[in-house]
Amino acid sequence: MAGQQEPVIWMRPQQAAVGRPAERSRAEITAAAVALADAEGLEAVSMRRVATSLGTGAATLYRYVSTRDDLLDLMIDSTAGEYDLPAPSGDWPADLLTVARQAQQIMRRHPWLPALVITRPALGPAGIDLLEHVLDVLADHPAAAAAKLEAFALLMALTALFTQNELAGAGPDSGREAAYLHHVAAAGSHPRLAALLAAAVPPRDDHRDQLAAVLGRVLSGLLG
Repeated sequence: MAGQQEPVIWMRPQQAAVGRPAERSRAEITAAAVALADAEGLEAVSMRRVATSLGTGAATLYRYVSTRDDLLDLMIDSTAGEYDLPAPSGDWPADLLTVARQAQQIMRRHPWLPALVITRPALGPAGIDLLEHVLDVLADHPAAAAAKLEAFALLMALTALFTQNELAGAGPDSGREAAYLHHVAAAGSHPRLAALLAAAVPPRDDHRDQLAAVLGRVLSGLLG
């Protein structure tokens, strides 16, 4: 039917219905794409490059993955399989913080991931398992179902933003912006900025505690 959207990749067959028997699997293709992105960045991930890393042609990959967007969705969901999801403890803030800290570690292993979590969140089988875990943690909380879904989205988005800023701050140009801010503050025309910079600023390795504090405030405000 014209205008009808194609189902998400997890609702489609593992490979095209026509052609030779399967030589690859989606899991194998996804792993190759993740390895390429980890090594060279997300911009390096193309059907051609992934096919080359697998020793095959791009045309072969299109029998399993229709588009690069499909490949990105598979990559995002594969990282959701890296969580260790223990049974809820009954302390929902602590349990959600555990999820956030695991998310931060996973995003550090895959520096390309935070941007995708922010710009194109995708829920495949592993992502659904993660969502189910968060809903299980919040099962006895009186908040509405919509608020619990918002809590999950905010948990992932805020963690991604923190991690993205942390990774950017570790780059070779990390000191340039700070130097400019101090230069502007020293000029005397922005007293509030100067006061802010003069206040105690947590060291860069204190991001974990900053994340905990911000998530605690946001989630407590949302869920009550």
